Amino acid sequence: MTIEAIRQAVINDPENKEMTEKGWTPIFSATPNTKIVLIGQAPGIKTQLRRDVFRDQSGDRLRKWLNVSEETFYETGEIAVLPLDFYFPGKAKTGDLPPRPGFFEKWHPLLLKEMPEVELIVLIGSYAQKAYLKKEVKKTMTATVKAYQEYLPKYFPIPHPSPLNFRWLNRNPDFETQIVPELQKIVHQILKG
Repeated sequence: MTIEAIRQAVINDPENKEMTEKGWTPIFSATPNTKIVLIGQAPGIKTQLRRDVFRDQSGDRLRKWLNVSEETFYETGEIAVLPLDFYFPGKAKTGDLPPRPGFFEKWHPLLLKEMPEVELIVLIGSYAQKAYLKKEVKKTMTATVKAYQEYLPKYFPIPHPSPLNFRWLNRNPDFETQIVPELQKIVHQILKG
């Protein structure tokens, strides 16, 4: 099954009928030459309506953390973005609703199979970390991020780069001073191949 065939299967899936009827398309990016996969929660409403991912302040910060250009991030296909749900899940009392249960389990394995060159999966935020690290995840996202070396070489957990996450970043300055340089080094080694 090709990546485009999987995208069409997502669109045709009865579980996504409501989104398809709204004219929404599944929000993810992937190519057969992907080397690094970024896994996050789910697209926000602005991302869903723009049909693009990480073209905002979060994306600016994420590219800075990875130390990659816009061209490398968006145009080479070497970096893929697979949210846990490919559609905006709706609003909660605070923030957005969580990704739908069972969604990533259904679609991620199919997509990852079509990306044989993947060397690193960056887990953005606690939802992605819990989904992929399962019992290996720590009690808090902070503890998981600080224990990043335990998950290498396959996974690298990071917080969400959202501007709304400024409190966490202020409380954990060592993330940007000590952990981000390690992430950048690994990303550079992988992309330079």
